[in-house]
Amino acid sequence: MAGRQPNACKIVAQLRPATSRRAVSGTVEVCNRMLIHARWPRWAAGRCFRRRAAMQWGLALSIMATGFPVSVHAGHGFALHGDLKYQADFSHFDYVNPTAPQGGTLTLANPDRRTSFDKFNPFTLKGTAAPGLTSLMFETLLISSADESASAYGLLANDVTVAPDQLSVTFQIRPEARFNNGDPVLAADVKYSYDMLMSKSASPGYRSMCSDVKAVVVTGERSVRFDFKQRNAELPLIVGQLPIFSKKWTAKVPFEKVTFEEPVASGPYRIERFDAGRGIIFQRNPAYWGAKLAVRKGTFNFNRVVYRLYKDETARLEAFKAGEFDAIVEYRSKNWAKSYVGKRFRDGSLIKTEFPHRNGAGMQGFVMNMRKPIFQDVNVRRALILALDFEWLNRQLFYGAYRRLDSWFSNSDLAASITFDGKPGPGELKLLEPLRHELPPEVFGVDVVQPTTNPPRSLRDNLRDARRLLAQAGWTYADGALRNAKGEPLVFEFLDDGGAMSRVITAYVRNLEKLGIQVHQRTTDFALYQKRLEDFDFDMVSIRFPDSQSPGNELRDRFTAEAAGTPGSDNLFGLKSPAVDKLVDAVLHAESRDDLIVAGRALDRVLMHGYYIVPNWYSASHRVSYRKELSYPTRLPYFYTAEGWILSNWWRSDLAPKTQ
Repeated sequence: MAGRQPNACKIVAQLRPATSRRAVSGTVEVCNRMLIHARWPRWAAGRCFRRRAAMQWGLALSIMATGFPVSVHAGHGFALHGDLKYQADFSHFDYVNPTAPQGGTLTLANPDRRTSFDKFNPFTLKGTAAPGLTSLMFETLLISSADESASAYGLLANDVTVAPDQLSVTFQIRPEARFNNGDPVLAADVKYSYDMLMSKSASPGYRSMCSDVKAVVVTGERSVRFDFKQRNAELPLIVGQLPIFSKKWTAKVPFEKVTFEEPVASGPYRIERFDAGRGIIFQRNPAYWGAKLAVRKGTFNFNRVVYRLYKDETARLEAFKAGEFDAIVEYRSKNWAKSYVGKRFRDGSLIKTEFPHRNGAGMQGFVMNMRKPIFQDVNVRRALILALDFEWLNRQLFYGAYRRLDSWFSNSDLAASITFDGKPGPGELKLLEPLRHELPPEVFGVDVVQPTTNPPRSLRDNLRDARRLLAQAGWTYADGALRNAKGEPLVFEFLDDGGAMSRVITAYVRNLEKLGIQVHQRTTDFALYQKRLEDFDFDMVSIRFPDSQSPGNELRDRFTAEAAGTPGSDNLFGLKSPAVDKLVDAVLHAESRDDLIVAGRALDRVLMHGYYIVPNWYSASHRVSYRKELSYPTRLPYFYTAEGWILSNWWRSDLAPKTQ
């Protein structure tokens, strides 16, 4: 694609009055690339706006006449692949109900393991933030569309321009955008927010995601430019979705010491009242500036959102059945099969249903911390994977509800496991061959197949294979335990926060004990659990890594050598591999969806052959139970979390006008 420079006559031939939806940057080179080539680069695609015929023809004639760049209006959104679905004058997203009644209260339970909170700052490492803050109070320059892959539209910003050299993006902030104290949202606030998120006080995930950002420059009162160190197609999306807040939030208290100072932010809700040990109430801001925006039509329909905090999952479920809150997302298959029964379900007061989704499954599993010597041998890691009996778990504990994970990108076309013969194709080999000396030879064969206990295989067969691998790693059974040449037993700790995985971990540990491995199950509270993860102070832990339809800079935080040495990063494995670092870069710099798929499969293949995690399972639907007074749009989004969908798109049906 690079180097092809069609002449200006071809540009004119491609311009179509009032029909083209692609944004045009102000140089001959970019216009040529965007208007001539059938396969568009990821950085160019989707900076779209609806242009009038005069503008289109005027642009082409100006280019032909002068040969110099022409200033052109920017786009209303940005798409990483292909074109944006929604034109600049769209009225609302297709998956919302634009006439949903506004009002009433939505009451929810704690969405995760937190049972209390001690701050309103969700961006710092220290402490536990109240639930709902990010979704309800903090807005971004762009907002994602849930029925497109890697597309976003203007929220605080009303247009976005990517430079011809792809090394910067400029956002124009809407004049009507306001913080909840009445102040306008200005470019200086965007820069301040970025500086705080990049500071050591904030979670290191932000720094990792923005590692390719060189500087943020205020170019006008409502104009801000992000300069990049190198070309990275995803960067406009990344920086466009950073949370924005006012400097006045931290005028009296340093950013890292913010506790219960209410955020000065621009979202639709404010904090009404709270009790750090019991819950928090958000009230819709009657002066919310963005209520009439197309990207907000039909969303955040409740006047109040209440979070009640329960001490454990049993108490939470019983509270739901007693009517204390309105909706619950169930992650335990046993609960779903056995506990959602009773009079209120029979009479229709409570509804139980499953919503399909197209989300990538991500990866859930038991992470082995390779900073610990016992996990540094790949044969030990392979043996530990063989000890998990998924078929037994799915049959005895999960009621057949799950599928086995066989990829870091399961349920998506980036999974290496979906190739025809399980072997790398020509595109993958082009990326893998230069790294051959750094990779195990198995990478160039068939993809990793997860062990099974379906006949004719059995757990006994798998444990025999595991024992052989352990012997190759220098661990043999003696004196009632698996020991190395020094006579030291193979012992490690499995850290757990007391959640739904406890039964699974216990079953897994029983199988490890059959190999002579001693495992100490350590259950701790959520706050200490999080702290130990941030400090990489664990041997093995159960973790779920969310997936993206278009993975990007989060891969750096998860897999690169730099992240392995950064406390608080997602690289819990301690993975330091030059080959993986290079393949992560290949994913980040893919120029098309096809290139992204190839790079993703190559990375997936290498990660699976590293055996860094004991893969678990996934479901292709959300299990949700809710009160009959709640309603939701008839058209489901493609890619969504159940909690976020309920919060942003549902409404109270008992507020709807009565029909005659």
